[in-house]
Amino acid sequence: MRPLVFRLEAERAHALSLWALRTRMAMLVMPPRPVQPLPGLARRLWGLDFVHPLGLAAGYDKNAVAIDPLFDYGFAFVEIGGVTPRPQPGNDRPRLFRLAPDRAVINRMGFNNDGLDMVAARLAARRRRLAGAPVGRRRPVFANLGKNKTSEDALADYTAGLARLGPLVDVVVVNVSSPNTPGLRDLQGRAQLTGLLSGLKAARDGGIAGEARPPILVKIAPDLDDAGLSDVVDAARDAAIDGMVVANTTLARPDSLQGRNRAQAGGLSGRPLKGRALALTREVYRATGGAMPIVGVGGIESARDAWDRMAAGAGLLQLYSALVYEGPGLVARIVDGLNGRMIAEGVQDVGEIVGSAA
Repeated sequence: MRPLVFRLEAERAHALSLWALRTRMAMLVMPPRPVQPLPGLARRLWGLDFVHPLGLAAGYDKNAVAIDPLFDYGFAFVEIGGVTPRPQPGNDRPRLFRLAPDRAVINRMGFNNDGLDMVAARLAARRRRLAGAPVGRRRPVFANLGKNKTSEDALADYTAGLARLGPLVDVVVVNVSSPNTPGLRDLQGRAQLTGLLSGLKAARDGGIAGEARPPILVKIAPDLDDAGLSDVVDAARDAAIDGMVVANTTLARPDSLQGRNRAQAGGLSGRPLKGRALALTREVYRATGGAMPIVGVGGIESARDAWDRMAAGAGLLQLYSALVYEGPGLVARIVDGLNGRMIAEGVQDVGEIVGSAA
């Protein structure tokens, strides 16, 4: 299928894949391969059960239109969004580019999404449909929260997202690291980030999402220097939030890039991000003493990558860009590879390796 799909402009192919999932056409063209994790691959974090560590990163299903078909392909959890309070079209097209020789993607989408009202309605409808569903269908859903491009009050925007989506998902992720919204990364300074995260945590604990108390994670940039990373970790600790997502896309452009789109503006993801995301995961784990759960994302495309990222300190993992090149069967292949590695090394619980190389 890939040669045919790659004849389409990248964003058009993205939309087509979502349509195929929504209509279940994808199931006919590419039937899901069974994902059969060993019991020892199961994870329990924040009181939530994950059948294995591998989830889908934010950015693919921005508007919560294909959650359950994605679970059918074997993901243990799915992160929707980023979602902003008001709908916004994002940046001008073209804004999504493949770098096939590099197994990478560059995007400058700009938080294009349908807004909180529409996304909340879809999540509420899904929750009603699953009210009587077997436990296996009720896997964790994360919501990635953003701020509108023209908003001057970041806390108000993120609080609105928490209020609307908090009761409808299992985890919220505060995205302050997208490189495609002007000024967003400035929120990673210690004072600003502490204020933002403390305000959100107080709002959650005060009942802004009703009875829901979803864990709050912060997603950070891979381009932080040592001082910037220290600020982010200190802010997360000061606010006593529940975890970190490491890391978002990068503005760096390694000299090794070969794809003809390598000079496009935006955030780079995929294989070229792997080394930095791995190192940053290790640094965050060390800085927090392993006390704050980490979701590792960036360049994971094999069972070896998944194992290495967990050994560096990630308790859960996410994919996105690798799926562009490997297809949804990658989930089952990675889980099979992790099963085999656990058996070969005599590991009974994959949690034993988390942080072992940090």
